[in-house]
Amino acid sequence: MEGNQSWATEFLLLGFQLSPESEMFFFWVFSLFYTYSLLANSMIFALMCLDQKLQTPMYFFLSHLAIIDMSYASNSVPKMLANLVTQNRAISFVPRIMQTFLYLSFAAIECLILVAMSYDQYVAICHPLHYTVIMSWTVCTVLATMSWSCGFLQALINVLLLLRLPFCRSQEINHFFCEILSVLKLTCADIWLNNLVIFTDSVLVLVGTLCLVLVSYMHILWAILRIQSGEGHKKAFSTCSSYLYVVGLFLGITMVVYMVPDSSQRGEKNKILSLFYSLFNPMLNPLIYSLRNAQVKNAFCRVVQVRSR
Repeated sequence: MEGNQSWATEFLLLGFQLSPESEMFFFWVFSLFYTYSLLANSMIFALMCLDQKLQTPMYFFLSHLAIIDMSYASNSVPKMLANLVTQNRAISFVPRIMQTFLYLSFAAIECLILVAMSYDQYVAICHPLHYTVIMSWTVCTVLATMSWSCGFLQALINVLLLLRLPFCRSQEINHFFCEILSVLKLTCADIWLNNLVIFTDSVLVLVGTLCLVLVSYMHILWAILRIQSGEGHKKAFSTCSSYLYVVGLFLGITMVVYMVPDSSQRGEKNKILSLFYSLFNPMLNPLIYSLRNAQVKNAFCRVVQVRSR
């Protein structure tokens, strides 16, 4: 048994098992989506840096969300696109560890940033007169710093626990990136501690985020119902519905992947679900949050006018 154990330094990403024609089709489709995601998120980040009217706490957190979305997609999508058009699907040790570490980090950071955004909206709607005092730039900076620090810390713990394991069953990862559950299936050691930490992180980060968001929006809903103006109702519901759609999509898919008991038939389904929060969610976030927002459109027009003079 000891002789069969080895510390594998190279793995193969199986990705999606498709015909060559289908792989080429999805390569162009996913390339288009990825390019749009990078352009949309980078444009939003640039507008929030260039236009002073967008330098508010809400857009401060949106700029962080744009950075996370670009980073999250760039961590896994380029390798997936390369694997669709080449037969060399190998990934070496260091890129594998970095890919696992970064996707765990960005997923947790996005959850925490979403909590900060829900708190910002709660203060804006429920305590508008004290908004500038409560949501000072110091508070926003602390919330953002804590989100990034906690995200990197929980990812580091998971990666350190992963590094101690030997891999002897196979070198083929049944995924399009180094997703931690798929990597753990290849080890020949006891992984109860890894699974315990992953489940604990899922409860604290995913369920914790959902609970905090729901508490914030229960207060927000109550405040909206007390608004006398019909226009006020419409504006508040529009802002809140966009946010809840993004949170529901991201948290719902992630909770299905990491909190539903595993089964032998879930491999391909998990790849598709992972594709949603790796590619489609970063593409949808700027569209839902910002590109249909009148303030962002006006900021874009102002920046274009200034640059054209």
